[in-house]
Amino acid sequence: MRQAILVVAACLALCAPVVAAPPAPESIGSLDGARVAFPIAPGEAPELVYLVGGRVSDEQIAELRAVAPRLEIVHAASAEEAMTHAPRVHGADSRFVSPEFLAAAPNLVWVQSTSAGVEWLLEMPGIAESDGVVVTNMRAVHGPTIADHSFAMLLTLTRGMRLHDANQRAGRWGGAEARAGEALEGRTMFVVGLGGIGTEIARRADGFGMHVIASRRTRGPSPEFVDEVGTPDQLHEMLARADVVAIATPLTPETEGMFDAEAFAAMKPGAYLINIARGSIVNTDAMVGALDSGRLAGVCLDVTDPEPLPEGHTLWGRGNVVITPHVSAFGQLTSERWWAVYRDNVRRFAAGEPLLNTVDKKAGY
Repeated sequence: MRQAILVVAACLALCAPVVAAPPAPESIGSLDGARVAFPIAPGEAPELVYLVGGRVSDEQIAELRAVAPRLEIVHAASAEEAMTHAPRVHGADSRFVSPEFLAAAPNLVWVQSTSAGVEWLLEMPGIAESDGVVVTNMRAVHGPTIADHSFAMLLTLTRGMRLHDANQRAGRWGGAEARAGEALEGRTMFVVGLGGIGTEIARRADGFGMHVIASRRTRGPSPEFVDEVGTPDQLHEMLARADVVAIATPLTPETEGMFDAEAFAAMKPGAYLINIARGSIVNTDAMVGALDSGRLAGVCLDVTDPEPLPEGHTLWGRGNVVITPHVSAFGQLTSERWWAVYRDNVRRFAAGEPLLNTVDKKAGY
């Protein structure tokens, strides 16, 4: 009898669902260039206030209070409510940060951006030029999900999934035209911006058997699955070698309009373009011209310029263009990674420790 019970127990243990461990914040966020927003000397216990904005659950508020018990956590559900807390706060997430909020918050030393992009935040008076306000962001948090989305869009084109979907809806098997798909193995992927998102795109490209090249602003060790890393001044030379180009660079004054008519002219004829960064990195008219001339075989866009893309725009309805409404970052994994970094930064702030994902204001990310 006892043996039978042990066998059943073992079976139940083997059949039980595996629950993934919560992601470690340090494995997601970066301490490169990290800064302490509010230094705390040993034995000190300053009364700090942190503002959480927008929709947040009671459970999440409780988690923040548990990891930072000495930090006063206040919550604002609207911009008007945030303004009532502004004079007291030392740290705040970015959801209700505005020029008016900054002017009313003399004690503010930290803004935690709830997104990877911070260009809009750095444009506010009192942020970019102030060394007294540390800004952090959510770079690398969205990488795996955005990379998955990038390949979903690309495969829609290279594997002719629109035709197969139409055939299925019509109850039609399909003939010779259904056997015209392309393979990615052996092709060259050029990742423009080898940061957290770009690295995940490169990882998947390597998994497809692609030759992976990339560019980034800074020098340093590169992942083993990236064959070559260049610098921004090599853009046109690297474009000429790529069958697929994935834009994953932040929007900065240097990258705005980077993909202009000259860049498209430098691309390998018949290449595919993926943009999951910011719409204004690409000159839309120049991209349309490259599609019309056949220089581009297809385009995958999760971001556009203008955004949202207006009704009747020429990009709508093209069979070689895939458009999604700036949703590539959404997914359960992203939410888990986002919360891990957000929560740990609140803990770090209260403890006077260096913050994850500190933004280089001069570089813009």
